[in-house]
Amino acid sequence: MNMLTTLGLSIESPLAVPGASNYRPESWPPPPDWPVVIDAQGKVISRWGDPIWRLDPWAKKALTLNFGDGSVKKTATSISSKNANLLRIITGWWLYGPYGARGYRSLKTRFDQMRRLFVLCEEAGILASELRHFPRVCERIPAFLHTSRKTEFLTLMHELYASRGAVGFTLLDSGSLTRLAALFPTHHTAQTPYIPTRIWRYQVTRLRECLDDFLSHREQIEACYRFCFAAYEHNQRVSERTACVNAPPFCGHHMQLSGAKTGLRFLGAFADTAKRFGIFELLERWVGRSGDLQVRALTSYLKLVNGAGLAYILNFSLMRVEEAWNLRAGCLDVEHDKSFGDIFLLHGQTTKTLSDSDALWVTSPSVAVAVKAMEVISLFRSLYAPHKAAGDLAGRYLTDFSYEPWSSLRNKGNHSLRPNIRPYSDLLGHGKLFDLERLRITTEDLKLARLATPTLPEEYQVGAVWPLAWHQLRRTGAVNMQASGLVSDASLQYQLKHVTRSMSLYYGQNHSRLRLEEKAHTLYVRTMYETLGRELQQLTSERFVSPHGDKRKAEIVRLISPEDAKKMIGLAKKGAVACRPIILGVCSSREPCPYGGIDNIAHCAGGDSVDAKPCPDVLYDSERLSAVDDLEHVLKERLATAQDGSPLMESLMAQQRSVESFRRVVGNANGS
Repeated sequence: MNMLTTLGLSIESPLAVPGASNYRPESWPPPPDWPVVIDAQGKVISRWGDPIWRLDPWAKKALTLNFGDGSVKKTATSISSKNANLLRIITGWWLYGPYGARGYRSLKTRFDQMRRLFVLCEEAGILASELRHFPRVCERIPAFLHTSRKTEFLTLMHELYASRGAVGFTLLDSGSLTRLAALFPTHHTAQTPYIPTRIWRYQVTRLRECLDDFLSHREQIEACYRFCFAAYEHNQRVSERTACVNAPPFCGHHMQLSGAKTGLRFLGAFADTAKRFGIFELLERWVGRSGDLQVRALTSYLKLVNGAGLAYILNFSLMRVEEAWNLRAGCLDVEHDKSFGDIFLLHGQTTKTLSDSDALWVTSPSVAVAVKAMEVISLFRSLYAPHKAAGDLAGRYLTDFSYEPWSSLRNKGNHSLRPNIRPYSDLLGHGKLFDLERLRITTEDLKLARLATPTLPEEYQVGAVWPLAWHQLRRTGAVNMQASGLVSDASLQYQLKHVTRSMSLYYGQNHSRLRLEEKAHTLYVRTMYETLGRELQQLTSERFVSPHGDKRKAEIVRLISPEDAKKMIGLAKKGAVACRPIILGVCSSREPCPYGGIDNIAHCAGGDSVDAKPCPDVLYDSERLSAVDDLEHVLKERLATAQDGSPLMESLMAQQRSVESFRRVVGNANGS
């Protein structure tokens, strides 16, 4: 009985609370009729002995655990009742025991791994509780378990072994676990691909154009939507009252003639209605095909704009797609900072930090456009949603089901759950958002992508279309926010300027008084050191030269290994080496520079006076020649109007001497 008092549902859900009839089992294992999952109305959704447990009330979407002893399905291998009961006990222990899963995702992940183990036992003709006595069967475990899951799986198995007295049986003992650990190959993690600057800029520009176009036509779109909705609802009411066949209002001329007799409303081709409301060209531009514009194009267009809004938010925040998918109206806040101005924040529920039901992410002011477009769509759509689905308009999701009467999906599915997230790649073939030719990988794209992601898979080849994915936006955003040498395009830098400052202050320097989403903060800081580590590796190349010769450069880079990225990240974290971007290249000093270097290069290259020498900590970057050319052009323009003998004139001439010094050193290094 002592053990029973320690049991309790670990799942974080408003439905899993002490006092609920399913919160604590009265025996272990519970009887077959024990209610495992109960919905908000108190209805039992799944009982202990059911072949399938439905977790929908916890997940707010369709989610099942199939134990395999029910009716055979093509998608799930059957499991004998004896083994299925053992699997129920382990799954139940993960629900009620001290190591219980707090999230439905982690429970599902654990279950899927364990189910594969039980299928292996079925194929071998043994009970899972006897597995430890069959070492040859154990040797087959790594074949179905990805190496990246090795540590997680072994930890779960160890916890079950440590709890064997309470669970009631043993799967693998300590000896079996030791032998199993040795069977797994070494796991090499692969980084999420970084989207090359050109492709990133193209997709984010098109997303913005789509959102701006929608907002400039919002009143016409909403008016047309309301008109079409009313026409369909009218025909529905007439057909119910007169028992005549319900017909869609957009049809041919012959139907218009019969409408006068039946009371049904027929409006001819939808294209005519779209023209009347001033949105025909808009729909043609984004979703039209071959001039045959149907009313379904209105739904397709709203879906496209909503997808563009989601993608735009992910481009300018460090949110996961699940987190952005569950944003609600009113999610964008502004923190008014006395020192740094307005800081824009998105608030929502994180999928990783369990205690964060209202987490915060720093974002760009431009995200307001995406949030506004999504709020507009969700508002006028929700006004026509079925009563049960409409809910609280103030707290409505930015992304939800569509309820248009002309949609074939209107009455299908459970609308009390959340719709499934479609991959970003779906937008490639949906409407006219992207030109695939602009997304084809060039030689320069591939070079840049591999510089940021050395483990880039082989399928990323010159000429192939870049396979856009939600998770790439998160990592690309983190890299871009560092304003590293990778992000050199002027327009891109302009787009990122505000959010880069915000990210640095609020994530990198813990400036915010607010508690920001933990994993986004961790990702930003980790990427900051990865970026610095990557820049350090490049310093050993011939691209960088010291104005004091090869010996001085060797002293500066003595700790740097161009092959060991892990070591470089470690050195960056410890502050053992420095690499601060400046106009002429990089500064290797670990101390703050009193002379500038960011906006003034007089001291860097020894231009302070005629006989001054360049700074000993500077390394010139030969790839900065074009930037230095631009600087020299500005210097000459300002020298032409500067007053003779003025401090401004002296400063400009000092920088001009530094430019000449830079050119001379870099030219000699390049043999020119």
